[in-house]
Amino acid sequence: MEELGRLMVLDLDFYRGKKVLVTGHTGFKGSWMCKILKNAGAEVTGYSLEAPTQPSLFEYANIHEGMDSVIADIRDFDALKACFDRVKPEIVIHLAAQPIVRDSYKDPKYTYETNVMGTVNILECVRLSDSVRSFLNVTTDKVYKNNEWEWGYRENEMLDGFDPYSNSKSCSELVTHSYKDSFFADGRVAISTARAGNVIGGGDFANDRIIPDCIRAALEHRDIIVRNPHSTRPYQYVLEPVMAYLMIAAAQYEDGRYAGYYNVGPDECDCFRTGALVDLFCRTWGEDMKWIDRFDGGPHEANFLKLDCSKLKTVFEWRPVWNLSEAVGRTVEWSKVMRDGGDMAACMDSQIEAFIKDSTWIKK
Repeated sequence: MEELGRLMVLDLDFYRGKKVLVTGHTGFKGSWMCKILKNAGAEVTGYSLEAPTQPSLFEYANIHEGMDSVIADIRDFDALKACFDRVKPEIVIHLAAQPIVRDSYKDPKYTYETNVMGTVNILECVRLSDSVRSFLNVTTDKVYKNNEWEWGYRENEMLDGFDPYSNSKSCSELVTHSYKDSFFADGRVAISTARAGNVIGGGDFANDRIIPDCIRAALEHRDIIVRNPHSTRPYQYVLEPVMAYLMIAAAQYEDGRYAGYYNVGPDECDCFRTGALVDLFCRTWGEDMKWIDRFDGGPHEANFLKLDCSKLKTVFEWRPVWNLSEAVGRTVEWSKVMRDGGDMAACMDSQIEAFIKDSTWIKK
């Protein structure tokens, strides 16, 4: 890839009039993705189950307005194929997943069905389509075999997630690799995967995620319970990976040589211990927030995990935009607007505008 040098900055005008299919559009990242695409003038179709949480960002910010929202299961091939046949998308961004590690221990069968066969289903629809030119499968930093080492994992490291969620996403990666080699070697569809680190931001209401747990505690005026304060993770604001996904999908649409496998994560300074992250949240929220260390001896999760994002930086003009302090501040800002009954869609627009202004790789 090095001979390509660096690509021009992301120009969101590229998406104006493009037919884009986003799976998992009712989720946290999917809602932000659809908001950006709609603002850019894309013809957006979403395919997903109902919003996975109550409340949900999808409903708070009326994301369904101005887009085609299909409520269906990624495991239902016939429904997915019918959506493809009707919409004839040019770009497909696959976010649909069962994303929670602890839930994968409770229901591994559903996790594998969704994360593995869901990927098979959408790639089969891409294979049978005559309209798709760019496909991006969004996975996770947890796809790598975790050796608990102190340096970041690179894209050529072994894929072998431990728990059912992580392993199913490793399998999703391998399915994508196989389809790419078996059916798209002629380059008619550019195919990539993106492996993102932990994402925080306004509108995440998921269970068993540390920042949503912090926000729930703050809104209920109680102490935050932290079950594993010593684990280290890469944390980034939701706009960091979502904008990177759009950059990769657009670049490979224009030139298939940009297709590949990319880590998307923060710089090393934003790989935080969970306890330090909660300290930062408490300082940012104020109101005398504090937390309690209550390790619960739950199922296995990696203790130390971070990514090497040199490839994304080398191939593109990409750099992380907001550090973790800014990311937590923006999350608190969104959450307090919600608490006070403010305009959530306007808050999202304001943050998107600020992120673009602060970036070096998105066209102003």
